[in-house]
This record gives sequence, structure tokens and C-alpha cells, in this order.
Amino acid sequence: METKLTRQIILISICIILCFMVTLYTWRVRRPNFKIQAVNLGGWLVAERWIKPSLFDGIPNKDFLDGTSLHLKSPTVGKYLCAEWGGRSIIVANRTYATIWETFKLWRINETSFQFRVYNKQFMGLDTAGNGIDLVAVTDMPGGRTETFQIVRNSDDLNRIRIKASNGFFLQVKTADLVTADFKGNDSWGDDNPSVFIMWISGRFDGEYQVTNGYGPTKAPQVMREHWSTYIVEEDFKFVSKNGINAVRIPVGWWIASGPTPPQPYVGGSLQYLDHAFLWAQKYGLKVIIDLQAAPGSQNGFEHSSTRDGSQEWGQSDQNIQETVAIIDFLTARYADNPSLYAVELLNEPLSPKASLDSLIKYYKAGYEAVRKHSKTAYVILANRFGPADPKEFFPLASGLDGKVVIDVHYYNNFNYTFYGMNVKQNIDFIYSYRSSQLSEVTTSNGPLTFVGEWAAEWAHFLSVKKEDYKKYAEAQLEVYGRATFGWAYWTLKNVNKAWSLEWMIKNGYIKL
Repeated sequence: METKLTRQIILISICIILCFMVTLYTWRVRRPNFKIQAVNLGGWLVAERWIKPSLFDGIPNKDFLDGTSLHLKSPTVGKYLCAEWGGRSIIVANRTYATIWETFKLWRINETSFQFRVYNKQFMGLDTAGNGIDLVAVTDMPGGRTETFQIVRNSDDLNRIRIKASNGFFLQVKTADLVTADFKGNDSWGDDNPSVFIMWISGRFDGEYQVTNGYGPTKAPQVMREHWSTYIVEEDFKFVSKNGINAVRIPVGWWIASGPTPPQPYVGGSLQYLDHAFLWAQKYGLKVIIDLQAAPGSQNGFEHSSTRDGSQEWGQSDQNIQETVAIIDFLTARYADNPSLYAVELLNEPLSPKASLDSLIKYYKAGYEAVRKHSKTAYVILANRFGPADPKEFFPLASGLDGKVVIDVHYYNNFNYTFYGMNVKQNIDFIYSYRSSQLSEVTTSNGPLTFVGEWAAEWAHFLSVKKEDYKKYAEAQLEVYGRATFGWAYWTLKNVNKAWSLEWMIKNGYIKL
């Protein structure tokens, strides 16, 4: 009896010890040995004009880059040009106000020639099935000349333009319901000229696609390689390593995996600078997080995902997802043996609902497997969706994976009218209350690690904020985001806007790590 009881006690003890060891192992697997205090190298290998405006300065006719949205009013009839029903019909000039059907987005061919895309994604062109001069928007993909137009601006008033069709004639508004390309032209820019339009630029995009296509195939390689070689250099890695940063998050675009000759208009060569980054990181003891910032077709329609005109096509087909997995496979295979590779972020800021939950789960699972094929140690980061989405919607997926999974959340406190009108104290209180609560919701003992992958110590709208206010604001975010179990990354290292530049904030005593 005693022997049987003793055996039971021993077995129970062994089970308890094993459970403890498994729990401890799981905890150690889930919890890294140190937390990431990183900085994003934004604006380097994926261009964004707001970060470095001078990169775009030399583009000829730079008002008209890809995706620029135009509203065009005919002073002759006093109405706006419009794609009837948003597309797949005729072009008219009968709208009193300009909204979505009255918006034309440019596809740039060169500095003077363009194609005009309408709301339903058709292109304005000549009615080749009819008389060849009426204007329609029925083509899903521009075939060439009949959808290509020249924009001629009045040198005395750049908001007055005329549009020349491929047949050599200018567009003219004959009546509110009849727009044709058969005006021979004259020198008048007055309101009585039916070929004159008053132009308003209602939106624009300033990303990688715009800068490379803007400069064109001859000039873009020179401009981009000069930018890559000077914007982020070895000295930057030395600087951050001496100032409390232990990692860099490097945004890259899908074309980086295409070799020296990526699809136009992209420029080859950014991969060698990512190679440099890994060498510098190893030299200065920094970890590297590779972040797929721009996926094929754009995962969010924002310029930082290199959209051409705001369209969001990523995840709409299996082929698109497979292409993206192949990019993750390529990048992980290239750097898997480098001791600085710490994590791979599969996709940056997918936008809900068009980036559907199903498509992302499918991609994240395949992307995770692609990373694991080459590395058992690299963390795999899954970015939460922007827009209406459950912040824990990827938890079931993460629990089914083998470990080293991270959920990325981005906390910006200035892109929402919520923050307009808040005073300093209210902004800081918002960090300690609402942001703290948000982070706690996704930080669980048995769930994936959490990562505040982007944040900045910038306010929503202040004409004048004292240095001490900035310091308290930054300290509040450092304290709260420091509770993330994986860590955080500041956006970004360099920026012409001072508070967005961690380098400037550190050098000028606003942030100390």
C-alpha cells in the first residue's frame, strides 16, 4: 500500500515538474531575452515625400505625378467634368459640385502625357467604336494612344489647362452633356473658350512609384542610388547603438526581390543597401527587423505601400498572395544566417476591410512557414489591420503556430480629429489611459508577443508646444509602450519634421533612452 502510494506521489511530482518545465520553456520561447527598443529607417528603401521632400524636387512637372486627383470645371458651361455613373459610360460636364464621379486620377506616361482614371477604374478615351471624337470611360486597362492625353497649362495661370487628345485636337465642352475631342485650338484662355478647364488638385500621392516614374527610366536610377547611398549610412547605426537603441526596423518594397531589373518604374539596387544595413547592424550589435512595407498591388492604398493611384489590390487573388510569400522566402533565405536577423514582419498596415481576414490568415500562415523554412529563431510579426477590425483577430492563428509570433500595433496620436483641441495634459492622459488599455487588451500571458511597431512623439495640432511638454509626452509613450512584451519602434530615424526624427529628438534632448 505504501509502495503504491509512494509511486503515485512520485508520478504526480514528475507531472508537476514536467508541467512547470513546459510552462517555463513556453514562457521563455514567448518572452525574448530582451525587449526591442528600435527605430524605423523610414523613407530610405521605400520613399515617402513627407519624410524627405527634396528627393522629389527635381521631377519635371511634379504637380502631375501618378495618382494626382483632378477636378476640372468648364468655365463655358460653369459645370464640372464627370464620368457618368462613375465609369463605363460617357464623359459629361453637367455637375454643379465635384465629388467622386467628378474626380480624375492621373497615370503619368511622361512629363507631358497622361491617362485619366475614373472612379470605377476605367480610363477616359476616345470613342473608337463611334465617331472617334466623343469622350467615354469604358476601358479597364489603357491600350495606348486613344487613352493618352497631353495637359497644356497656361503660363500665366497654372490652374487653367487644356487637354489634347491623341488625334491632335483639344477636348471641348460643346454642351453640358457633350464633350468631344475636335477643337483645333486658339490662343485664348478666357472663359468663352470651350477647351479651357479650371483645375483643382484634390489629392496626391508621393511614394516610391511617384518618384521613380516621375523622374523616368533614365534619371530615376541615378537619383535613387544617390539617395540610398547618402540618406542612411554606417554612422547612423553607430549613433543609434550609442543612444539606447538595440534594433532597426527596415521597411522594404516588394521590388527589392526582383534583382537589378525590377518591373518599371522601380529601380534595382536597393537590395545591396539592405545588405549594408545587415553588415552595419552586426558591427554595432544591433538587431534587424525586416518589414515588408509595400506588397504587390498595395495592401492599403497609401503612398507608403507604393500604390500608383490609391488602389488597393493586394490579396484579391491567390497569385498575388503567392507572389508576396515568395518575397518573404527570398528575404529570409538571404539573411537567415546573419546573426542580426531578429524578426520578419510579413506585411505593414493592411487596411480593413479590403484586406480581408481570410486573405491575411492565408498569407500569414504561408509567410510564417516561409520564414521557418530558413530560420527557426527569427520572430515572425503579424501586423494588425487598420480600419474596423478586432485587435485580437489573429490570436487563434498565432496559437496554432509553433512559437515566436508577434502582433504589431501602431499607435499614432495625431491622425484623428479626436486629438484636435486636446491640451497637453489631455494628450498625455490619453496615453496613460486609452493607449495603456489598448495595449493591455492584446498583451496576454498565453498569447503572442506584442510590438508597438510605429509611434512618434508628435502632436495632432499645436502651433507652439514647449520642450518640456514634448519630453513628458515622449516619456509617457516610452513608459506605456515599454510594456509591450516584444518592444517598440519609433517612426522614424530621420525626417524633415523634427518631432518625427528620433535622431533630432535625441540630439536636442527631447528623448533620452
